[in-house]
Order: sequence, then structure tokens, then C-alpha cells
Amino acid sequence: MTDYTRAFLKPTVPLFARYEIVRACMVDNESQRSVAERFGYSYGSVRNLCSQFRKNPTTAFFLPSRRGGTTKPESTAAATRSKTADALMQRTQRILTMRHELNLSAVEIAETLRQEGQRVSDATVMRTLQRAGVPKLHRRTVQQRLDAPLPHRAAVADVRKLNLEPRQFRTDFGGLFLFAQDLARTQLDALLAQSAMPGSKMIPAGCAVRALLALKLWGLRRSAHVMAEVLDPGLALFAGLNVMPKRSTLTEYSGRVHPDQCKALMEAWHTAVRSLKVKLGDSASFDLDFHTIPYHGDDVVFQKHYVSKRSRSQRGILSLVVRDAEARLFVYADAQVRKENRHDQLQHFVEWWRARTGSLPRELVFDSTFTTYANLAKLTEQGIAFLTLRRRSRKMLSTLSQVPQDQWRRIRLNNVGRASRRPRILEQKVRIRGYPGPVRQIAIIELGHEKPTLLLTNQMSGAASRLIDRYTRRMLIENTLADAIDFFHMDALSAAVPMKIDVDLQLTLIASSLYRIMAKRVGNGLENAKPRTLFRKLVRTRAKVDVRTDDVVVTLPRRANSPLLLAAGYADAVEAIPWLGGKRLRFRLA
Repeated sequence: MTDYTRAFLKPTVPLFARYEIVRACMVDNESQRSVAERFGYSYGSVRNLCSQFRKNPTTAFFLPSRRGGTTKPESTAAATRSKTADALMQRTQRILTMRHELNLSAVEIAETLRQEGQRVSDATVMRTLQRAGVPKLHRRTVQQRLDAPLPHRAAVADVRKLNLEPRQFRTDFGGLFLFAQDLARTQLDALLAQSAMPGSKMIPAGCAVRALLALKLWGLRRSAHVMAEVLDPGLALFAGLNVMPKRSTLTEYSGRVHPDQCKALMEAWHTAVRSLKVKLGDSASFDLDFHTIPYHGDDVVFQKHYVSKRSRSQRGILSLVVRDAEARLFVYADAQVRKENRHDQLQHFVEWWRARTGSLPRELVFDSTFTTYANLAKLTEQGIAFLTLRRRSRKMLSTLSQVPQDQWRRIRLNNVGRASRRPRILEQKVRIRGYPGPVRQIAIIELGHEKPTLLLTNQMSGAASRLIDRYTRRMLIENTLADAIDFFHMDALSAAVPMKIDVDLQLTLIASSLYRIMAKRVGNGLENAKPRTLFRKLVRTRAKVDVRTDDVVVTLPRRANSPLLLAAGYADAVEAIPWLGGKRLRFRLA
């Protein structure tokens, strides 16, 4: 076979090959299957070419040059066409190999080729597979996609490889950028440096904390969904990295953080949040509560603590959380609580607050098992008002049952959300062991409980209805804790990304503060909304991210609650993001 006959029998130029295929079928009357085998095409591709020719017999197989002026010499043009054909054939072969050997989808194949430096779209890969007669993949679950072999290893997280060149991409974590402006205003990187949080050249402290914080803000269960989303470019850009750190890196970073560093960050963060122009309130009235984070392993190091959710004692870590009653923010958390020192945590918080603000708390509210009567006496000496419950004994209940009914008086509670708004009360001055002097006791019946509720306080004056309403609002901390356990996964000690509980608590405190700031900023009935509600209505959305020379534009799709974001000024706000090279972050609605 000479070079001249090979050019016609085995053409390398795709347009020339199509012409010869159609000619063999239409003029030489060869079967489509034999023509497909001779030219190396699939039977479906040959059939489609013949069908298209029948529909339009005037198809121009040899197109003239679109550019004016002189054309390239025939030898140069032939060489160019030969190189293009070889590249197309190699790409086609690569696509088919990844489909047959790795069972990858068209989207995964296109992403792999782009990472290898080839400019190819998802649609191009789909058309190549269709021409080769390759059927579509069956729909796979998330776990099946994770178990599928990858053609390459994922990139290593390195802030020095962060691509801030102009580009566009789509992300499933578009709503996550709604928190970026508030994080920039709090100067998170400076707070981390002030707290001496650990970091490296590849993953600085700010990038590591933002990567862990992103999981909290999105409510991802670390045990199931972290590695499934680790390649999302939006998640990495929010953290300020080229890609998200992997599971081992996140776990290792948590192990490098000392509890003292967490406390320093907690103080700096609370000060930074107060400096924002958001009316959060500061009543110096706090709700305190213990929470047991259960451990489900076989380790015997942990002590047993009471778990209210299960109504039993279980091995776990006892943590203290304190919430500002008016701002509804967690202001203090400590995971270094032991059984032998749990009753002293009240004074530890008082001293911490005085060291941070220069003044004592005005009011502390807690339940009956939180501390001892001797510690209540210390609060009174310091001039701090307290409000707590008293444990009911059989003798107390017997004494109250003998009190004549005319000595009980009925009051009205201002909390209109309660079903029992008109209970009856009995006020007395009683003495308790370990407390010098009398203390005010308010016995409450017809409050929705079978037995009377005994309220103790050192506030000898003041309306009883106000005190009862105030203690009722303390129950909100239990609801807030339940939401933190449910949405922020505070109980996930045994997880695919195991973190030290000190770091986990601090991240929960920061995440809940950011959601609280968003609630105040949006308003319109969402001021007291739970994080899960805000996530469902505002945060959980995809977006198109356009990285430009001077700014980053995040285009959010229009949803039912998009007007709330517009009214809150998210579309008008412009904030420079330090970890993105100082580029200004803007929001748009599609």
C-alpha cells in the first residue's frame, strides 16, 4: 500500500474519514458494519453519519478556510491536521480507558482531563462516549462513588498553591460564603495568632480552623460526609486553600491544640464578636449548665457522668457551657471538668468574667445540682444575684401540703407561650445548710408539674412573676444545647474526624455565634431562629463563584427567602477577605 492509497483507505483527518465512510456506504454499497471495522469507528457512529447525509445530502465535507488572505502551505496544513487528529485519537482512547477500566462518569472523566491540562468540557466527553457506542452508567449512590477507584491522588492542601487567578466554578457550598464577611470583620487570623494557635507553612492556623469550622457551619456529620465533599472547590476557597485538608490532617491539627490555647481563643473571639456592629445585648445575666458528651468506646479512662438524654450515668466528658441570656450567645465553655471539681466551676467562671471585663456578673441562673449551698453564700458575698431550684424532700412536700390554701396566691406570667400562665405561689424566707442568713424561697404549683417547684434566690425584693419568668427562660439553654448536639454534632466523639473535645467545643461556640449574628442581621422573625432553621432557609444553597482580579463574586440562585438576604444588605455589602489576597467579596442573586 502506497502513501497515496493509504490516505484514501485509512484517512487520518476526521473530516476526510467521514467522507470516505459515507462514500463507501452510498457508492460502493458496503455494509455499515464492515465500513465501521475498516475505518476503526463504531457501528453507531457510521449509522449516524449515513443518516445525517440522507437528511442533508449537501453537507460540506471539505470546508474552505474561514480566515481571509493566503492559506497555509499544504504540507504545513497536513502536518497540523495530523497532529490534531492524533491528539483527538489519544484523548478518545484515554476517555474510553477511564470508562472501561475505572468505571468513571463523564463528569469525573472531564474533571480528570482538566486536571491533566486538557481543555475539555463534560459535554465533549459525553459526545465522545456516545459516538463510541458506550452506554450510560447506572445511577450510583454516594458510597458507590466513594468506593470507585480514582485515576489519580487528590492534591495536597497547601496555601501556597491557592489559585486566585480569574476563573469560574460552581460549588454546592454557596451559602457558606455568607459567613465569610463576618469572619473577616472579626479578624480571625489575628485572633488565632494572638491565641498562639498552631499552624504550618502549608496549612496556617487560619486555614485549618476555617476548614474545621466549615464542617460545623454546614452541619456535616464528620463520621459520614466529610470525605465525600472534600474535593469541592468552594469549600476549599472558603478555607483559603487550594483543596480541603484530608481527614488525617484535620484530626492531627486538633491534637496539636492545647486547652489553654482554646481558652485564649475563646476570650479573643468573644471580644471580637462584641465589637461587631450587631445589637446582641449585654445584660451580664448568664445561664449555666453541664453537658455530658458520651463516649461509646471501650476506654476506661473517662469518668461516668449523668446523661439527661438517656436518664442514666455513662462514661464521657463533662463540659460546662455558659450562655448570655439576652444575647443568646455561648460565651464560655470548658471541657476540663471532673467530678471532684464540678461544684467549683461556678467560681471559675466568675473569676474568668471579672478578669476579662473588669466587673462581676450581675445574675447567674442554674439548676439544683449545679453547685453547693456554700458556693451560693460566696455569690451573695460578692454581690451576685443567683436563681436556682431546690431539691424537694419528702419532708418539704409534706410541709407544703399542710399550708392552708388561702395562703397561696395566684400570679400571672408574662410568658404568653406557656399553657399554665396563672400558677399559684407561696413565698417564704427559709434557712439552708451552709448558707448564712435567710434565703427567699418561692414554691410554685399549677405550673404544669405534678409536684411543687421550689425556686431559691438571694433577690429578696422584686416581683415573683419576673423571677419565675427568668428561670423559665433558662430552660432555653437546654434547647440551645440540644440544637448544638443535633446540628453541630457536639456529641460526635467517635467519628471519622476525631477531634479533641476542647477544639470541638470552641468551634461549636464560634459557629453558634456566627449563626446568631446572621439571625440578628436578617431579622424579619428569624431573630431567635435555630441554626438548623437558618441553614435550611438561607445557607443551604449552591452558587456560581467568579474569581476576578480584584474581587470574588458569589452568585446565589433565587429562592423563596432570597428577599430576606436582600433586605439584610448582603447584596450591597462589600468586604475585603484577607485570606483571599484581599479580594473583595460580593454577593449577587441570579
